[in-house]
Amino acid sequence: MSRYSNHDHRRLLSSPAVFPCRDISPSTLLTSLISLSLNICNFKSRFFPTQRRNAREITRQVHVTLMFLQDLPEIPEQSPFILCFSELHFSFQKILFLLQDCTRERSRVWMLMKSQYVASQFRDIIRGVATALDVLLLPLRRIEVCDDVKELVELVANQARKVKFEVDPVDEENSKLVGSILCQFEKGIEPELDDMKQVFDYLEIKTWTDCNNEIEFLQYEMDFQFSECKEPEAPLLSGLIGFLSYCRGVIFENHDPSRLIDHSEGRCTTKKMINGLNPEDFRCPISLELMTDPVTISTGHTYDRSSIQQWLKSGNKTCPKTGARLKNTNVIPNIILQKLIQQFCVDKGVSSTKFNNQSRDITKTVLPGSPSAAHAMQFLSWFLARRLVFGTMEQKNKAAYEIRLLGRSNIFNRSCLIQVGTVSPLLLLLSTRNKWAQENAIAALLKLVKHNNGKEAIMENGGLKPIVFVLEKGISLESRQIAAAIIFYLASVRHYRKLVGENPDVIPSLVKLIKEGTTCGKTHAMSAIFGLLLHTSNHKRVIEANTVQVIIDLLASTEKEDVMTDSLAVLAALAENNEGVEAMLKVSAVPLISGILKSTTNKTGKEQCVSILLSLCVNGGEEVIGVMAKDASIMGSLYLIPTDGTSRGAKKARFLMKILHEFYEKPTSAAAGEQQNLDAINLLRIR
Repeated sequence: MSRYSNHDHRRLLSSPAVFPCRDISPSTLLTSLISLSLNICNFKSRFFPTQRRNAREITRQVHVTLMFLQDLPEIPEQSPFILCFSELHFSFQKILFLLQDCTRERSRVWMLMKSQYVASQFRDIIRGVATALDVLLLPLRRIEVCDDVKELVELVANQARKVKFEVDPVDEENSKLVGSILCQFEKGIEPELDDMKQVFDYLEIKTWTDCNNEIEFLQYEMDFQFSECKEPEAPLLSGLIGFLSYCRGVIFENHDPSRLIDHSEGRCTTKKMINGLNPEDFRCPISLELMTDPVTISTGHTYDRSSIQQWLKSGNKTCPKTGARLKNTNVIPNIILQKLIQQFCVDKGVSSTKFNNQSRDITKTVLPGSPSAAHAMQFLSWFLARRLVFGTMEQKNKAAYEIRLLGRSNIFNRSCLIQVGTVSPLLLLLSTRNKWAQENAIAALLKLVKHNNGKEAIMENGGLKPIVFVLEKGISLESRQIAAAIIFYLASVRHYRKLVGENPDVIPSLVKLIKEGTTCGKTHAMSAIFGLLLHTSNHKRVIEANTVQVIIDLLASTEKEDVMTDSLAVLAALAENNEGVEAMLKVSAVPLISGILKSTTNKTGKEQCVSILLSLCVNGGEEVIGVMAKDASIMGSLYLIPTDGTSRGAKKARFLMKILHEFYEKPTSAAAGEQQNLDAINLLRIR
């Protein structure tokens, strides 16, 4: 009956109110209506950042109505009464949702800017209440109800008609002040801090965390509009994000960011739930990828938002999983599943970038969302650059952390920060023995290196040496792992691979991280090594660092799919030359790789195993082929690849099967054998 209590995670200013069902009993309806009224009256004690007068007035109206409902012994069963009270129930649900939104944390600035709309919602709802009570008066006079009750209903109806819900003058004043601040940013004028502080004081945004929460809400709201292809308010949202980001960096500069976010909170409460779930349940039934923004459709099944929206936009009106016809095309965010997926990723070492800014296309941030956002970011970039150079250690730490946040998922922000010269002082900060400052600086550089200008700025400022220093001797394991990720991005540039690989400490430090790092760290290190192997001069260095033995040991002990896939990719790259093959034969890699081929369900992993085994056969000769040919079960796995893998993998699998078939069937002529080796070598070069 009381469905209104199940929408704690609905979107702001949405109203999933429902009419009570037609066959509801009068007593049940009256009980639910009284309960709903009490919930509304309880909002008297809540803090309203905005709409204070309107909230107070509508709460008073509901309180008077509650007195009438409590004096009414029961609702008569005649249909006019049921219809009137159902309408009242529907209106009260809307009032409750609106009051919840007015008191909701994280959305104070947005609610201030929506003051006119919210006030109009209060007006519309109270008119609905007045209409329901007016309609109720006529049948109420025909039944035996005491005059006091009738007079009370008439009083409430009259008050509901007369009451005016307007924008609170102070709300309007502060809303206009925010608009003026955005206008100044748009014109390239840096607003007065006192004006910004006035808005924050009014809304009681008192801390760095309060401000950051407001930014995260606005970002979520803008991402939602992008995902729905509805962007009429995107410039305003973008401007507000720029304004609040500026304030977070400038006004709250004395806060220590190392203690602001506690990622451990909540892990214990969800860990048991995660252990009892099958990770495959986190994959979208359509894309088969990990869901980043799970939503539930009318059949109760959950899909990733982008996948189901593409399905619906193609004209499909059925559930992809069951084929059942959809009652409607509404999608509801599955917040609980989303949190479980995020916690699962954290616990399993999956990079958080896979689920930050859900369903957001980061390429849309190449340009600023509005002129005010652009100038706010430019002013903030200059401020942070000055702090990095002239500030105290605490201020430098704070500035590095702000850059870390600003560059996380916004290309324009990265461009601004690089342009004003933040890379050089961030590199200098890597030598500090302050754990938090070093970690924030290396993480900030990771965000900037993703921009092409960032890679160039790091290398031109002599950044390779301090980054390798952190990779090798970073104070925390987290810092070392981030440094490995930066090496990967630098190695993605062709003319940097040789230079990076020639540093004597890079590859040994990456190999050490493969042994000591978390799952995330191992994959960062493996990816960096793979990038360096794209330059042939680095192959010998990688082999000399005992990489093959370390990876073989890792493969023998890990069950993590990401680590296994990345490890096999590195071995496949090393197996393309004789030195790599020799190193693998020394550590008896054939049985292990063959075992992985037969056991893994990962298609990419299977194809990499085939590539490695084919290289070992071609470069290792009949001794290797003989070992493989004795294991008849390998053929079964090879037969599956041409039908279930890529065309490249299929070619390699067929060639490997041919080699194994011919090993015992008949001797190959010297010319034919030479041609077969040439064909295999050419095939191995296919990427």
